[in-house]
Amino acid sequence: MEKDYTRLIQDELARIEEEEGVRIVYACESGSRAWGFPSRDSDYDVRFLFIRPVEWYLSITEKRDVIERPISDLLDINGWDLRKVLRLFRKSNPPLLEWLQSRTVYQETGSAAEALRSLLPLTFSPKSCMYHYLNMARGNYRDYLQGERIRLKKYFYVLRPILACGWIEQHNEMPPIAFEELMKEILPLDGEVGKEVISLLERKRAGEELDSAPPLKAINDYLEEKIVYFEQAASAAPAVHEDTEQKLDILFRELLTEAWQTD
Repeated sequence: MEKDYTRLIQDELARIEEEEGVRIVYACESGSRAWGFPSRDSDYDVRFLFIRPVEWYLSITEKRDVIERPISDLLDINGWDLRKVLRLFRKSNPPLLEWLQSRTVYQETGSAAEALRSLLPLTFSPKSCMYHYLNMARGNYRDYLQGERIRLKKYFYVLRPILACGWIEQHNEMPPIAFEELMKEILPLDGEVGKEVISLLERKRAGEELDSAPPLKAINDYLEEKIVYFEQAASAAPAVHEDTEQKLDILFRELLTEAWQTD
């Protein structure tokens, strides 16, 4: 049974708060563990949102708005400042939106994360998010799935963004973070492609290392077809629903007060 590293991660978050003088209002798992297809040697990709003291924001100097810790074999941990978060949220930034729906939450303090979730229907942009996932799928397909032998586990890094595009096209909303949920909704599971993907997922979850092998023609053909298709679909997708600058300005001030108010 895999060891639970939650306490170690929470201790590291507390250390960051102390050393950096910040309040961490949300921290979660991202990457392959959050997507539902980690390898046996996958590290923990921890992402967090933090708020600095009010005086930090009242400066004429632009300051570093991320906190990063050196990557180890176990932990990849970094976070974004609240103002950066709100600017990216307004632009419907897909990685941020994925963090907010992660199924593994290490810390959630105050109302920041839930406030952003409630505003998501107003800021979500089908067009920009579909382009994000399309570019990810296209790049990963080019980098990982070409040649006489490929690493089979890389299929998930192309399949997931392609299925995310399909979800956006069908629902006009942010796709779920879990690969299996996307697969069941978007992929025809009774066809050859669906059966091969299910087999790969079962092998990966069983701990089998999906090392190099000849490409799986049915999946490659499916991915190539969908990449071409979504290049057209993305251009026709709707843009952002509503400009939320004023709402996010108000939220920024409210969250600053909430984080640093004295009892």
